[in-house]
Amino acid sequence: MAILNARLGTPPGRTAYLAGMELMDVGLANLALAAITGLLAGAHASTWGMYKDSPYEGFRLGKYVRSLVLGAGFGVLWELALRIDLGAASARLLLFGLVYVAERAAVEVYKACFREEDQSKYTIPMQLAVGGRVVQSKAVRWMAAAGWAATLLLVAWGVQGLQDRPDLLAPGIALVLAGSLGGWVSAVGGACKDAPIEGFELLKFFRSPALALAWSFVVSAFTPSYVLIGLCSLGFTIATIETYKTFGGRPPGKWAGKPLLHAGVLAWRGRFAPILFGIWAALVGHIAWAWVQGATLVAGM
Repeated sequence: MAILNARLGTPPGRTAYLAGMELMDVGLANLALAAITGLLAGAHASTWGMYKDSPYEGFRLGKYVRSLVLGAGFGVLWELALRIDLGAASARLLLFGLVYVAERAAVEVYKACFREEDQSKYTIPMQLAVGGRVVQSKAVRWMAAAGWAATLLLVAWGVQGLQDRPDLLAPGIALVLAGSLGGWVSAVGGACKDAPIEGFELLKFFRSPALALAWSFVVSAFTPSYVLIGLCSLGFTIATIETYKTFGGRPPGKWAGKPLLHAGVLAWRGRFAPILFGIWAALVGHIAWAWVQGATLVAGM
């Protein structure tokens, strides 16, 4: 548009203004799409969380909305960091996975290290615990959060270094390592939290790495970045596992043996299920759309 106006004799100042407005419109459209994509990721997480927890602790609107707000916010932040062209289905899929892992990480670190809550209502403590015993010291929990963040950055740096040195490993092996790495981190963290209470389950331990690896083969069609592949694959892995756990018929481990204090929720919580499965339908449709459309590769940060 700006070029056309310049050819028609539009003054240079006006042409520059129109070019700026055009870029702004494109930017705002992408940010709006990023917020919507993030909102859907947050809605997915909120819905399975509500479905599993509300019979035990009741439905809390603020808790449900929390993930929606975080999802939309992380969607915008990822878009500002990566400048993804969200007109492509593959780019929206990538953003969904990235938002999912960021939102889940933020919520879990908050619950483990910063939230003050009576842990006796849980079978498995949600607050940071060692050997099943809750860490009461705020200072220790805050240092643990800082250590977790530093470890995450160190791992990302190492994965990026692996990509910068393609001579170190064959591309296929590097992809397997990067794609499954988030799953291994999730598996180790889950085992440290759950195993002291409910015992170590071998198949459960390998579930996250296996799913993350499977998702990485899908995500690698959207981006060549090992860091983004690892993060996005973990996001989709969490979404897959939590959906299975929600409808798998087994009570959540953190509530095992606890009474249903809000059993009335069981009568109406199913009304939220279409949100969860509707988002899954959109994701599957986007995968097919990306395959037909052709993936738009997103570079790393």
